[in-house]
Amino acid sequence: MPDETNRTDVAAADASAEPAADDPVAAIRAERDKLHDQLLRTAAELENTRKRTRREVDEARSKGREDAIRELLPVFDNLERAGQAASVGTTDAKAIAEGVQMVLRLFEDHLQRLGVERLKSLGERFDPTLHDALQQVDSDEPPGTIVTEIQPGYRMGARLVRAATVIVARPRPAPAEPAEPKPS
Repeated sequence: MPDETNRTDVAAADASAEPAADDPVAAIRAERDKLHDQLLRTAAELENTRKRTRREVDEARSKGREDAIRELLPVFDNLERAGQAASVGTTDAKAIAEGVQMVLRLFEDHLQRLGVERLKSLGERFDPTLHDALQQVDSDEPPGTIVTEIQPGYRMGARLVRAATVIVARPRPAPAEPAEPKPS
């Protein structure tokens, strides 16, 4: 008996496969439905990946900002203390200046830890990718040399954070020759 049941199941499976093979339209529709379902699943998976990636990028940016702010908070705290010391009537300007210099050094140390370096500009050749020229002045320096730095520039790795604002040398004009008197 078990053999007959087994044969019946096999025959039923063959019978269900035969109509699909006999009806090419039904087979094509089944394949289409299967591919459509795969397409929808793949599109949903892609959208979920995009959302997850966007969320991870936003979290990484936020973490980077938090880390930078955490590094700079001691500088802010020390500037606040210096402001309080100056407002209580401290008359020792030298002590306040020393305190501000200490805070400045602390800030520079924090910038270095963050990978930020100050650009050397004074005496360098003007480079429009690193410098913003505010003006040109007559100078004995070679033309195109930076003679004054108004605002320093900063770089973080290979990326320019801020261009330096500078004043650039230009050659002095040639002295005017005295005009010859006209014959009368």
